[in-house]
Amino acid sequence: MKTLPITSLLSVLPSVGTILRTGISLVLAFMLTACGDKRKSIVILYENDVHCNLDGYARLRGLADCIADTAYVAITSSGDYLHGGKAGAISGGSYITDIMKNMDYAAVGLGNHEFDFNVPRLQQLMADAGLPVTNINLRTLPGDSLLFSPYIIRDYGDTRIAFVGVVTPESLVSEAYSFYDKDDNQLYDLCQTRLIDEVQKTVDMVHARGADYVILLSHLGEASARDFITSGELISATHGIDVVLDGHTHSVVPCDTVLNAMGEPVPVTQTGTKFVNVGKLLITSDGHLSVELIPTASIKEESARIREVTDSIKAEMTAATSRPVCHSDYALTILDANKRQRVRYAETNAGDIVADAFRAVSGAQLAVNNGGGIRSQLPAGDWSEGDIIEMLPYNNYLQMVRITGITLMDLLHATTANAPGEDGQFPQISGFRFTLNTNVTGARRISNVEVFNDSTGLYSPLDPRAEYTLCTTDYCISGGGMYGVLRNAEVLTDHIMLYNQALVSYLRDNLQGVVPRQYGDTQGRIVLK
Repeated sequence: MKTLPITSLLSVLPSVGTILRTGISLVLAFMLTACGDKRKSIVILYENDVHCNLDGYARLRGLADCIADTAYVAITSSGDYLHGGKAGAISGGSYITDIMKNMDYAAVGLGNHEFDFNVPRLQQLMADAGLPVTNINLRTLPGDSLLFSPYIIRDYGDTRIAFVGVVTPESLVSEAYSFYDKDDNQLYDLCQTRLIDEVQKTVDMVHARGADYVILLSHLGEASARDFITSGELISATHGIDVVLDGHTHSVVPCDTVLNAMGEPVPVTQTGTKFVNVGKLLITSDGHLSVELIPTASIKEESARIREVTDSIKAEMTAATSRPVCHSDYALTILDANKRQRVRYAETNAGDIVADAFRAVSGAQLAVNNGGGIRSQLPAGDWSEGDIIEMLPYNNYLQMVRITGITLMDLLHATTANAPGEDGQFPQISGFRFTLNTNVTGARRISNVEVFNDSTGLYSPLDPRAEYTLCTTDYCISGGGMYGVLRNAEVLTDHIMLYNQALVSYLRDNLQGVVPRQYGDTQGRIVLK
């Protein structure tokens, strides 16, 4: 619609005198209707670390549709959506991108778990779904070429917003199998040593292109187990970033502020994980910024279109994974009373039964699984194959290796060094026990390591020079887990079975479909001091 000249507009009105008080507002309203109201607020809804939780997408899109009536609205993700649950495990990530391509994201960042299916698969999924991915530090070797756009610029009225994505270089360790070939040649890099410079260069570039606001889609987190850069450290070393929508550490951060290199406060926020919250960043027409977290369960609006997609996927998953496995009167837990990931800093009954399954199906003397490989809890009741896959969603295969007692001690020191802080490499164990003193460092941190003897039913002290067979996942041996301690271990049996199928087999065959009382609680395998 074109705007009429004011003289023409006045000529069609009944009487100039009768509208003297309202004439100007009528003209302005007419012009704003014709041209679009560029003074509207902007609302950016954000999520992070969804990890295949399907239920929040329809509410997120429904909330966006509702807001769109009165404000410009955008949806963003700060990573870790492709894997971490049953939907990702059984579809190789395609179920998730099938949903996301219908969501109309303004910008999508990458998390470390986007690399779980390897980089070529990641590229294929993103291209097939047409998702607007931004990432500044994933590059090819050789060549140093970016695999995705370093930024995405969107215009909302007369306001220009740039989204810049960054993923933690820790992925080079935690998802090492995606960055190296079988001969240990590095194929991709995450620019760890020059990450700050690359971010600053990109921020300067988008400001030069007229960006009024720069929003960082960060998958760095607020804490690092191995001295990788955090979101706060990045902010402190840069300038020009207006807001950081963070992820990776699954923290619930309504709004923190960190001073940038110029001493200016920058808001940092994170929604938690599994759609416990949806984030809302508001940029008002006069330039005021505010953030808040909205509990997803409280959102009443739903997109019928997205709900239809997620319900269809759920029906397919149920059909594929509904076969019953066992009954349990006891819940398997991985969280503590404060909702922290206990499985990442202490023994859990979920970790006990998983590690026991590893040892039972492999015949190994010892078994270890990284706590981060156990992703959800199981309530008491009847469990299906789908429930087990939801708890153990990764495509990790069991392997049996030969190690010495010294190697086991090295593994324990490496994987417990951050306790009582959370660490995805913290060991859940079977066939041995030990004491962990979190108040000291060095050699005295681990003590009283004893190995279980299946023949006698007794424990005896670990012999540092003796050899033992150990079952764990290929991820923990060569894929980047356990901080590489087992990388050179002699592999005795390869690709025994998927780690979730090992638990299915143990529950069905060894336990005859009924979980015994011993798994109702932890069994004293890891004593914390």
